[in-house]
Amino acid sequence: MYPTNLSIDYSTYIIQSSVKDYILLMKPRVMMLVVFTSICGLMIGKGDIHPFIGLTAIICISMGAGSAAAFNMWYDRDIDSIMKRTKNRPLVVGNVFPEEVLSFSIILGFFSIFLMALCVNFLAAFLLAISILYYALIYTIWLKRTSIQNVVIGGVAGALPPLIGTVSVDNSITIEGITLFSIIFLWTPPHSWALALYRIEDYKSCHIPMMPIIKGNLYTKYLIFIYSIFMVFSTFIPFYLDLGRYYYLSISSILGILFIYYCLCLFKTNSVIYEKKLFIYSIYYLFIIFLMLLINPIFMSLNCNFKL
Repeated sequence: MYPTNLSIDYSTYIIQSSVKDYILLMKPRVMMLVVFTSICGLMIGKGDIHPFIGLTAIICISMGAGSAAAFNMWYDRDIDSIMKRTKNRPLVVGNVFPEEVLSFSIILGFFSIFLMALCVNFLAAFLLAISILYYALIYTIWLKRTSIQNVVIGGVAGALPPLIGTVSVDNSITIEGITLFSIIFLWTPPHSWALALYRIEDYKSCHIPMMPIIKGNLYTKYLIFIYSIFMVFSTFIPFYLDLGRYYYLSISSILGILFIYYCLCLFKTNSVIYEKKLFIYSIYYLFIIFLMLLINPIFMSLNCNFKL
């Protein structure tokens, strides 16, 4: 059922790896969102953290995300060569050897966990290890090619960075960290399924069991709407935890209404226009929500204790 004979003959390539290729292996656009949400987690932590330790935590989380991304590219190089969206990745075009990518991923992941344990705390290092292994083993190897719930269950890995950020400061799992985790966890299915809707031919070509392929577009749109409702309500929780003031509640409400509007637009037409719009808007939505959450601790840090 799934592609097993889609190997790439790297002996036909003249390998000329560059620094850019290794940066691309770490999925820098995804990493930027990971780094940003982890900084937000770091900022809302209740304790104090030395700026150098805070910076180290962010670097470790970034390295961990890069490690997981590189492993994903190594393992998925067969289907990446089929999908239009991924056909120009370094492994597919032959800029790096698979063995080098796997080694790069393992070394990067090991040092990110080791450095986190050495410089920050063991709980943060443990959660970082779970995040890397979950994305690599649970999502990439197991769920992605076998389960219709791949992006739902696999979303745990992507939701952990802000929680790791709060743990880096507090050395404990707090309600604030869990709240940030929940927002991203509920955001991931609508975001990923919107992509699957307008890139459905890509996923069909390599037999990835995404929701629209197995259950159909209409069923997927209903699920997007339901998850989005829960996600929007989850973004109100920070206000009641005093992580954001009335400006946060107002802006998150407006953003949430617009998110739901885009979800409803999916039912108006079979065109991919709204599917693509929802996907793009979901990225800006998450960014602005977390940006608003950063404002309160920044103002507090200017008046009280200095925190990263």
